[in-house]
Amino acid sequence: MRILMISAEGPPLQRAGALIEVMDALPRELRARGHEVSVALPYYREIRENTVFKEEDAGVAVDVQVGDRTYVAKYLEGRSASGVQLFLIRCDEFFDRAGIYGERGQPYEDNAARFIFFCKAALELARRLTPSLQILHVHDWAAALVPVFVRAHRLPFATVLTIHHVADQGSFWGLDFNLTNLPERFFTLHGIEFFGRLNFLKGGILYADKITTVSEHYRREIQTAAGGHGLDGVLRENAYRLTAVLHGADYQRWNPASDRLLPAHYDARRLRGKQVCRDALVKEMELASAPRGPVFGMVTRVVEEKGFEILMPLLDRLLWDDVRMIILGEGDPAYETALAIAARKFPGKFAYQKDYDEKLTHLIEAGMDISLMPSRFEPAGLSGMYNLKYGALPVARATGGIREIIEDYDPTIDRGYGFLCYEYSSEAFWDSIKRAREIYRDRNVWAKLMKRAMARNFSWDVSAQRYEELYKELVGTTDEVAA
Repeated sequence: MRILMISAEGPPLQRAGALIEVMDALPRELRARGHEVSVALPYYREIRENTVFKEEDAGVAVDVQVGDRTYVAKYLEGRSASGVQLFLIRCDEFFDRAGIYGERGQPYEDNAARFIFFCKAALELARRLTPSLQILHVHDWAAALVPVFVRAHRLPFATVLTIHHVADQGSFWGLDFNLTNLPERFFTLHGIEFFGRLNFLKGGILYADKITTVSEHYRREIQTAAGGHGLDGVLRENAYRLTAVLHGADYQRWNPASDRLLPAHYDARRLRGKQVCRDALVKEMELASAPRGPVFGMVTRVVEEKGFEILMPLLDRLLWDDVRMIILGEGDPAYETALAIAARKFPGKFAYQKDYDEKLTHLIEAGMDISLMPSRFEPAGLSGMYNLKYGALPVARATGGIREIIEDYDPTIDRGYGFLCYEYSSEAFWDSIKRAREIYRDRNVWAKLMKRAMARNFSWDVSAQRYEELYKELVGTTDEVAA
């Protein structure tokens, strides 16, 4: 099959984020299964300044109307590190900026125009590719108007929308609807209007041929008032088109037995390298060596939904003990400042780094004993899969995909390999941290749990097969209509 993935994020962007991981691994796995897969994403300043990535001008420029103005979309071509064809949509007025969606915690004021342009420009690309595409697979709100435009202009593509995070919807004031150049009938209760506002994600939900999300538990959560962020009613009405496909883990990049970014390799049978990585991490972050307690770590976006609301009150309590903690990630400036202050308060125990560093990310995975995942929402829990592979036992809140990835340790029946809390509160999360600390003191039990965790397998094979089946169903339907 011939598939174009359309996303606001993907390689060669270098930053923490599940969407970038998925846009690297899923196209590669589908390509390995014999399909023609390409990816379209904006040509950001970060990509242009990437000295390793090489792109070429495709020699194509198209006028794209956004409201009353016309912008020129230029197309560049390149390949990801895994060999997948990339199409980069260039419009410097929209994408030659320091951030993707905003800066210093504030979104860009013209995000509606930026991503309406992106959706339209991606469709212009899709119309020109030969041989003809069959599937347009769009990801999250920034690409979610593509199915709307496909339906409005009766274009011959089947569309799939994957919701990675329902809280981010692309909601803009109603006057921005004029930027779409769609007929007025689309800005109604049964269209892309939502409480008087333009809502990208609602449009994708209504007009995509199939909707997927990233875990079965998340599929259920987003259809509830607590988890749907206002779109639960829309999702329930369209549940017959909503499928869950659990993400896979990219074990080509994330495997301690072969990870080229680690100072030592290890696996479930030979754990010595784990200690080498632990020592290297503590030294790299200039923390005091040889703690009696565990090394905690997080590689994450530093935002409320990742649980910093309940984690921050625990930092002092956690760090008064002989432990080490490393956090890598950027996000809410208030949390970034609070973490920087905590690092100065506990200089030998806690290190915080804002800027993403791929080598450090891998070293944290390999060097930490316990990963912290206090998330309010965790749709897929992709980082949990990597934690398990690297023998970093997670202390996590049971939400979304976490429930399908991490099994709570129960010593009475000797099952499980993680430490879950079920209430979103500082005290509940602290209780899970204490459980983990107590088990950590018994090195034999801890080693057994590490081996159990590292034996878990979440390869992309199963996920890619599920998507392949879904695409075939749609292509069959399209062929029948065409006949």
